[in-house]
Amino acid sequence: MDYKKTKAPDTTVTRNLNDIDKATGNIYETVVIVSKRANQIAIEMKEELNQKLEEFASYTDNLEEVFENREQIEISRFYERLPKPTLIAIQEYIDDQIYFRKPETEESQS
Repeated sequence: MDYKKTKAPDTTVTRNLNDIDKATGNIYETVVIVSKRANQIAIEMKEELNQKLEEFASYTDNLEEVFENREQIEISRFYERLPKPTLIAIQEYIDDQIYFRKPETEESQS
């Protein structure tokens, strides 16, 4: 996913609880859904960052040499400026972009 195009705010925003629990009717279920999605986003972002930084890795055994690469610093700063995974997950939930299901209700309907 392209996280730089997300509509999520960069800072914390106060939310109306009635808007957040509209799909589940239970704020605790909503928090679980959003937290699981936030974990997925965090893992994706970390893997993407590690892949980009892997290009700059040098495998020398000399601990005294520390190279500062401007491109590496810019990539790190870019990821630091992105909205936090929790904010992205909440925005996805509000925009109905998260698919979730309740296994216990599916079993009772069968």
